[in-house]
Amino acid sequence: MIININLATFGGGCFWGVEESFRTLDGVIETSVGFMGGDNPITYEESRSDTTGHAEVVHLKYDTDKISYEKLLNKFFSIHDPTQVNRQGPDIGVQYRSVIFYHNQEQKGLAEKYKIELQKSEKYGALTIATEILPAKEFYVADEYHQKYLFKRNLNTCN
Repeated sequence: MIININLATFGGGCFWGVEESFRTLDGVIETSVGFMGGDNPITYEESRSDTTGHAEVVHLKYDTDKISYEKLLNKFFSIHDPTQVNRQGPDIGVQYRSVIFYHNQEQKGLAEKYKIELQKSEKYGALTIATEILPAKEFYVADEYHQKYLFKRNLNTCN
């Protein structure tokens, strides 16, 4: 049996909750949390300095025969506030920004289209969708302690 595997990377605040939201979707094969957007490997403590350029992200592998990138985008935009700049709720800093790191031109086009349609929908009124859409860079995996953090603690959300 051939499985069509693709990668997707999303940042929407603290990576623990974002990971748990994607981990349970049918068609998502694997999730891991870490950092993307900066130029150097970093630790969790360094990411909190707000100076590395990295965002906390969930990096996932998914089966394109079971789940589409559009469905992943829909999930992403449903689990955080894409109008907030460099924050989500009480978490403040560039590492908590809303960002999609695309792995190919198709993902880029789909993400841009989704963002435009969401803005036009006026779901957020006059607020602007702040989500960045950027080419994927090197993914730096976070320490094991952070992987599947909520699942290991039998939690569904951070709150």
